[in-house]
Amino acid sequence: MTTLSRPPDPYEHQRARELRWSRSEKAAARKAFDAALNRELQQLIQETKQQASRMTQPSELWDLEHLLTQRRKEIDRKYDNRFSRMTDVLGRLLYEKRLSDEDLRDVGHDKLRLIRSFAQFLTEDAA
Repeated sequence: MTTLSRPPDPYEHQRARELRWSRSEKAAARKAFDAALNRELQQLIQETKQQASRMTQPSELWDLEHLLTQRRKEIDRKYDNRFSRMTDVLGRLLYEKRLSDEDLRDVGHDKLRLIRSFAQFLTEDAA
């Protein structure tokens, strides 16, 4: 049996940009954002240590430098901390399993709905 997904609301993204965030919602979103960023950076540290421990040639230093430069660019693009983009950013992090529902428990219901909607959109888009 095939289920049709709900077509995306073309105005939902615009409404997300216009959301009003309370002080407590901003704090909760920022805490989740920082936790995901820290997890990703810790993972990168471990990967870097592993790659560095396998180095035998001086030229491999530049491979490591290239990897770190690329990852820094990816992380800088992904972790946009403007609140006008926060629902999409948190949605992507939820999709990537860098955040859990527990991390987002104190974010307002309307924002959480948009975050989950964006994560679901990415899931369907990847399929």
